[in-house]
Amino acid sequence: MSTTQKSNPASLGLLGFGLTTILLNLANAGIIELSIVIIAMGIALGGLAQIIAGVLEFKQGNTFGGTAFVAYGFFWLSFVLIKTGLPNIPAADTTSLGFYLLLWAVFTGFMFIGTLTHNTISKLVFGSLTLLFLLLAIGDFTEIHMITVIAGYVGIVCGLFAVYSSVGQIVNQELNKNVMPL
Repeated sequence: MSTTQKSNPASLGLLGFGLTTILLNLANAGIIELSIVIIAMGIALGGLAQIIAGVLEFKQGNTFGGTAFVAYGFFWLSFVLIKTGLPNIPAADTTSLGFYLLLWAVFTGFMFIGTLTHNTISKLVFGSLTLLFLLLAIGDFTEIHMITVIAGYVGIVCGLFAVYSSVGQIVNQELNKNVMPL
């Protein structure tokens, strides 16, 4: 990378978000089991990498990117805690988990509105993420497993959009041309 190019922490944040989202939603879709693999990815790439990317975005003056990456990084850390639990604290019930996911759907819906001046792939990431959180919340509230399975497939697509955005930003910057449309 040329020393005159500005670094882009969004590519790290999107990669962390995308890969972790794909992995978790493979479990939601019933393709794999929820395991330590997903928990570890949620802590490392979903949580810590996104928080680092968000802090760097704030340092560059990007409130949207900073807020998104820090918030979703802490989403992953809180999600891991919910799934693994703490001693002497009751496990999450479907109603409380439904409200947790609904709050994230509302926040993400507002973030989607913020993408209306961004590129197409950002709109696709945040639009599909809003739908994902909403479907997961409905799945928990109703306890209809098929809704969670459908949400899993939406989540896989959402994660793929984020990975594409990450790789597209890196490739386009490195080649100094628009190879991967965003």
